[in-house]
Amino acid sequence: MANTETALKETLASIEGSTGAALVDYTTGMALGTIGGSKSFDLTVAAAGNTDVVRAKIRTMEHLGLKGEIEDILITLSEQYHLIRLIKGRGGNGLFLYLVLDAKRANLAMARHQLKKIEGDLEV
Repeated sequence: MANTETALKETLASIEGSTGAALVDYTTGMALGTIGGSKSFDLTVAAAGNTDVVRAKIRTMEHLGLKGEIEDILITLSEQYHLIRLIKGRGGNGLFLYLVLDAKRANLAMARHQLKKIEGDLEV
């Protein structure tokens, strides 16, 4: 089991093309930990903004009566992929992993696979 800091470091190191990662509480919009990013890309601001995306999807699913769980949400930009993976299991309620990928260097299928593995090892 990895703690937050270790899990975020592993995310950046093991996922090709990753430029930033965060563990976020979508009930408050607070980033519990971040790694990476840049002066022009504030992960804390992005994490807070993506809580609205998660909340909107959950609300929409409730309105539609959909019973499944969200595994991940993908936002594709011209030069980046933004991957949001909701944490399942004990202690993970209300949390998501947020990953920013360089679209030119990343393999999206492998990134999703690795993020799922990291989620399983995460201790919250």
